[in-house]
Amino acid sequence: MTTPVPPRLSALDRYFGITAAHSTPAQELRAGLTTFLTMSYVLFVNPQILSAAIPIENAAVQLLMTTALAAAFGSAVMGLVARYPFAQAPGMGLNAFFTYSVVLSMGVPWQTALGAVFISGVLFVLLSLAGARQAIVAAIPHSLKVAITGGIGAFLAFIGLKNAGIVVGNEATLVSLGQLTAAPVWLALAGLVITGALMARRVTGAILWGILATTLLAIVTGAQVYPGASGLQAFQGLQGSVLGIFAAPVWPADLIGALDLAGALQMGLLSVILTFFFVDFFDATGTLTGLAQRAGYLKDGQDDMPRARRLFAMDGLAAMFGAWLGTSTTTAYIESASGIGEGGRTGLTAVTVAALFLLSMFLWPLASAIPGAATAPALILVGAMMMEGLRQVEWEDITEALPAFLTLLFMPLTFSIANGVSFGVLSYCGLKLLSGKGRQVSPVLYVMAALLATRYIWLSE
Repeated sequence: MTTPVPPRLSALDRYFGITAAHSTPAQELRAGLTTFLTMSYVLFVNPQILSAAIPIENAAVQLLMTTALAAAFGSAVMGLVARYPFAQAPGMGLNAFFTYSVVLSMGVPWQTALGAVFISGVLFVLLSLAGARQAIVAAIPHSLKVAITGGIGAFLAFIGLKNAGIVVGNEATLVSLGQLTAAPVWLALAGLVITGALMARRVTGAILWGILATTLLAIVTGAQVYPGASGLQAFQGLQGSVLGIFAAPVWPADLIGALDLAGALQMGLLSVILTFFFVDFFDATGTLTGLAQRAGYLKDGQDDMPRARRLFAMDGLAAMFGAWLGTSTTTAYIESASGIGEGGRTGLTAVTVAALFLLSMFLWPLASAIPGAATAPALILVGAMMMEGLRQVEWEDITEALPAFLTLLFMPLTFSIANGVSFGVLSYCGLKLLSGKGRQVSPVLYVMAALLATRYIWLSE
């Protein structure tokens, strides 16, 4: 009997392990496009926040270019070196801390603040290469791992609801239902139904098709979901662009290499460096752990991620390179879950995202054609899918259930993955210790809890 000869794999397939991950190149490319579309808002939001702290000529455009370069580099090294389908870009939240707390409130020069971001990135890399970050991941109990995944899902869904205006702020109740007749709201709800129906019918590329269908609906109906315009009018009259689509990139000469390392090393900025470090350390670690589990790299009961040192080191390297480019901390994006939901399983997904961010430097007017109301349904649906693992929590054991619940709850309600991970770990260690089950907890987790408690007490504002 003749033994069947396995099909010959391409060099691309062998490098990324596409077939081994039960994926295809087309699926990976589609997943990369989906991830890019759901996180492309960073091209506009990050410059808007940072420009308040960085008063340079043509700040918005220069910061947009720096954002694109940082995202491209971070995603490329994550895909090519770590070979994970996780995209990276300047993180939301940390850019606000950079601008409003460090630069505007504390009066730290923006160049010095960039130096602090660079140093925190160096710490990330050193701890990753020493195995500290993967040791922490291995020490996190399974119930918290699945709770982190579920919490990120709730966070994603909350971001989607907020971006669409379905959930809005309310002075009396903190949050409430938005105006259902507003264009972004009804468009997002329509997109949610369309995308959900496509997923129910198991249509290949359902999330991406849902984003495109919702965008087309916005253009056809003339929905007021574009700043100051509707539909394709958003492309008209853009100075320096061709047909409202193509625009020459601007080299961010005033930002690249402007960081001040000597100033950042002063003792007075130690708390700033440590805050950047602590927040992003646990934010990124929680994000990467949740995404790894969602992508199937962390099976039930498994502690170690493949290529963990490279994975975490690339996160730190991206932060360093982003600071040199002139932006706040670059980190893994939870929106990568949308590409994973689309089938992305290998580094080719992240490399695709990197290529699209580079392309966006030339096509950035076109990127504005995808409104937030079109990507919001993708975030909500992916968030729903990430709840699946919560069934694995031992809900009958309060020492497992309460920390998992707090992890799940704190992420969307405090708008921080780091807070969710932190309070989950603190409550887990405290409950186990006081209930006589302290030996079930890894010593590494106790050390982590002590550091977190120190951070909240010593570095609290």
